[in-house]
Amino acid sequence: MKISETIAVLVIVAAMSLVGNLVGFHNGIIESLPGMIFLLALCVAGVIIRNVVPGNIPSVAWIVLIGCIVTYPGFPGSAQLSAWVGKVSFLSLTTPILAYAGLSIGKDLDMLKKTGWRIVVVAIFVFVGTYIGSALIAQGVLSATGQL
Repeated sequence: MKISETIAVLVIVAAMSLVGNLVGFHNGIIESLPGMIFLLALCVAGVIIRNVVPGNIPSVAWIVLIGCIVTYPGFPGSAQLSAWVGKVSFLSLTTPILAYAGLSIGKDLDMLKKTGWRIVVVAIFVFVGTYIGSALIAQGVLSATGQL
């Protein structure tokens, strides 16, 4: 995918996330816009660096590295950047990404049919195991902190 196409997809996801942030979490678009612009710029920077720097380091690694550096408490402006990003709900960011993942799986439906019923059984065990594991970890942490 070209950088321009990737940036276009990122802008679409950012716009969808802003709407999700408004509808689901009642954070106004105007108040969430600076945080979303920062996150978008962070992602674009990671994609550009991925294509410029030699090696096979994924964009996500660059995005996390830059994000950690610019939000480190000693970095100038980090408090303001963190406050802006705090207005953007994490779940509003995941909704369009999961929708895109679902569409990607949908285009490979023939391959999914070839795997047969076994993939459904494996998926159920993974979902149940993840849920039970998360519940046990949450129970332990909440009990250890005295919140239960």
